Amino acid sequence: MDYNSNRKKLVLPEYGRHIQKMVDYACTIEDKEERTRFAKAIIGVMGNLFPHLRDVSDFKHKLWDHLAIMADFKLDIEYPYDPPAPENFQAKPDPILYDQGNMTFKHYGRLVEQMIKEASEMEEGPLKRHLIMLIGSHMKKSLSNWNKDNATDERILNDIQRLSKGKIKIEGQPRISDFREVQNNNNHNRPRKKFIRKNN
Repeated sequence: MDYNSNRKKLVLPEYGRHIQKMVDYACTIEDKEERTRFAKAIIGVMGNLFPHLRDVSDFKHKLWDHLAIMADFKLDIEYPYDPPAPENFQAKPDPILYDQGNMTFKHYGRLVEQMIKEASEMEEGPLKRHLIMLIGSHMKKSLSNWNKDNATDERILNDIQRLSKGKIKIEGQPRISDFREVQNNNNHNRPRKKFIRKNN
């Protein structure tokens, strides 16, 4: 059996193996004019594979570039456009520098630290306590994704105190609701729509 895994790897799989065979055959044609005519025929077939892109600007240019790439830049023909340089495909892209910042706990994320900072500057009262409990519920969910066994209320409260640099101190041992419980409570407290049955 002739499996694809045993065949030559396709450079641009979206065109299929038959197009790649046509390109390989074009490279073996000795006469340059004949090669160019055959290459134009290949471009026509490639364009028919994507008829919805014919009105896109530079569509023909892209097809000729793809032809050069599939031929491994060895197809010596009269290109209507400047073919791409092989060096452009060998150079590695510049690394993307991600701003990690100085996060104390990466599993909570930067937004949680910002919310705790804002909460620590609020006036004491039920609104501040409610916000802290909501933040704690979100932290509990995030921590559970990393380690379910360690996502305890005591751990969350200690992390809140540490992230607030000691500004938030919750007296007692309040129970931090699970994220699902908070969501269910919000749905339960929503006013239900009343449907009035009309008599025909």
